[in-house]
Amino acid sequence: MPETRRGAPTPPIAFRGPPDTAPSSRLDTTRVDVPADILERLRGVCPVQTDPPARAEASRDWWPLGMVWALDDQVASLAAAVVRPASAAEVRDVLTICDEARVPVTPAAGRSGVCGASVPVHGGVLLDLCGLAGIVDVDAVSLVADVRAGTFGDVLEDELRVSHGVTVGHWPQSVALSTVGGWLACRGAGQFSTRYGKIEDIVEGLDVVLADGTVVHTGGVPRAAAGPDLTQVFVGSEGTLGVITGARLRVHPTPPAERRAAFGFPSFAAGLEACRSVLQRGATPAVLRLYDDIEGDRSFGTGTGVHPLVVLDEGDAGLVDAVMSVVSEACADAAPLGEDLVARWLEHRNDVSGLEALIGRGYVVDTMEISARWRDLPAIYEAATAALRAVEGTLTASAHQSHAYGDGACLYFTFAGQPDAAARESYYRAAWDAATTTVLAHGGALSHHHGVGLNRARFVAEALGAGADVLAALKAALDPHGILNPGKLGLASPFGASPAWP
Repeated sequence: MPETRRGAPTPPIAFRGPPDTAPSSRLDTTRVDVPADILERLRGVCPVQTDPPARAEASRDWWPLGMVWALDDQVASLAAAVVRPASAAEVRDVLTICDEARVPVTPAAGRSGVCGASVPVHGGVLLDLCGLAGIVDVDAVSLVADVRAGTFGDVLEDELRVSHGVTVGHWPQSVALSTVGGWLACRGAGQFSTRYGKIEDIVEGLDVVLADGTVVHTGGVPRAAAGPDLTQVFVGSEGTLGVITGARLRVHPTPPAERRAAFGFPSFAAGLEACRSVLQRGATPAVLRLYDDIEGDRSFGTGTGVHPLVVLDEGDAGLVDAVMSVVSEACADAAPLGEDLVARWLEHRNDVSGLEALIGRGYVVDTMEISARWRDLPAIYEAATAALRAVEGTLTASAHQSHAYGDGACLYFTFAGQPDAAARESYYRAAWDAATTTVLAHGGALSHHHGVGLNRARFVAEALGAGADVLAALKAALDPHGILNPGKLGLASPFGASPAWP
């Protein structure tokens, strides 16, 4: 995998064909070209690229199935043009032109998503938002930062800490690959979310451009009762309802204290019970990650039958001491494993290089994260891992708990198989179908923080029920011509049916 490019997208895997040609489109969809006169109008607003390599690279994200297709020099679908605005005003002008011309627009930035959310299903314009980068303002009294949507996570954190002495506290594994706008569009979670919250808890307000170029500013105050929370309408909408160009994010003083601990449990269920106790007593350690024995042995060498829990907290020293005291009491019957496990996790937590290596050797690998109530989590863990193992070709299926709340938590499943090359897509779909239908049948959520994109679109109607009609009504009202990220979230598109595979 190419080295991470600071402040710019990092390709997930190399294409196999000549560098000066565009890979072919894998999905059979209706594709929309951009007429020459529309290209000229767009070039009057901002830079536009139509060369094959630029279009190919901008047309993909970190969806593992897309990485498998790259081995055959294919992308899911290919944009007709890549448009690179540098301001919200340029985004407004681009959308106005495309809406009038009925050209589909797929917003993208870091393209670190793993569900195909930034794939331009119907071609058209790929709207690259990386040019909207930087911190606009930091309110040090109120602890609110005004940030442009194209700002990459590691760049944001470095500047906030060095120049302002604050942190957002949002540390996804993709922190160096992803942007603020991407976090918001996919309703992301960071590894310290039990302390700082998911991105929907961190955001206070948004700048959004609607499909027709209308600019909307939402939120901006701590709490308000002026109707529904419009900020949350756009958080998680994956670019289908509007294009996020800026955000006000809650920040925190750089933490002065930190403590670590690790424990081993005889079963995954016992570890979940300890986590539940911690959260329901009111303690919120920044990191509370429980691994089953398969992942524990793979990551920490803890062996069969040991289910390790990694704990880290940071913040005011008195608060941290109180939280870790609650953790120690909840884990009194577990075996202490030593703080070195936490150090090992911190050292490798953002390493994503192994994915390309496995896919390049013919493996089909992916993760799926869901959430559910504490009551249901043990049964979901057992049933979903069993469902994955039952899919022909599966080599391993495992899970860990990565984000916890008073009422429940996130389970993060990993599966790997090595089917014949001709069966890679069918195996991938079968694994996702098996685990997802099992999770939904047991009362779990479709996704916790990776979103829907293309990969989960077929499950949205079941997951939302009548709510899917409400989402469709919102789409029709805010984007009547359907130009924004068509083919995603299970929404109908005027450009054709959603793609299916295999």
